[in-house]
Amino acid sequence: MSSSFLAEAQAKMKKAVDHTLHEFSSIHTGKATPAMVETVLVEAYGTRTPLKQCAAISTPDARLIQIQPWDTSLIKDIIRGIQEANLGFNPIPDGKVIRIPLPDMNKERRIEFVKNAYRLAEEGRVHVRNVRRDVMESVKKAKLPEDEAKRLEKDIQAATDASIKSIADHLAHKEKDLLTV
Repeated sequence: MSSSFLAEAQAKMKKAVDHTLHEFSSIHTGKATPAMVETVLVEAYGTRTPLKQCAAISTPDARLIQIQPWDTSLIKDIIRGIQEANLGFNPIPDGKVIRIPLPDMNKERRIEFVKNAYRLAEEGRVHVRNVRRDVMESVKKAKLPEDEAKRLEKDIQAATDASIKSIADHLAHKEKDLLTV
C-alpha cells in the first residue's frame, strides 16, 4: 500500500518536472527551434488551433524558423497569430512559406529571458512541493503503522529533493545557454 503512495508521488513529480522542461524549451536562446512557435494559437477554420496542427515547422539554420502551412489560405492567419502571441518575432510571408528571422539578442533581452526561466523554475518547484504536501496528507489519512509512515515520508521527501534538483540543474543549463553570446 505504501508503495502506491510513493509511485503516485513520483509520477506526479515527474510530470511537473517534464512540464517545466517543456516550458524551458519555449524560451528563446538565440538558436531557432520549432518549440518556440508550435504552441502559438492560430484562427483556422473558425477555431483557435495550435500552429503545429496546421503547418510544418522547420529550422533551416540557427537563426531562422520556417513555417509551411498545409493550406496556403492560412498564411495571413498564421502571421496574425504569431504577432498576437507577442514573441518579439516579425514573420515574413515568402510565397507558400513564412520565414521568421530571429533578432539578435542584446544583454537586456537575455537577462529578461533568464528572469523568465527563474519564474518558470519556481512554478515547477512549487508544483512539486504541492504534490509532496498532497501525498503526505493522503499518507496521514491512510493511518499506516508509524514506522512505515516515517519511512514513506523520507522516501517522498527524497523524491521531492531529486525533482527539485533536476529542475535546478536544467535551470542552470538554460541560464548558461541564455547568457552565452
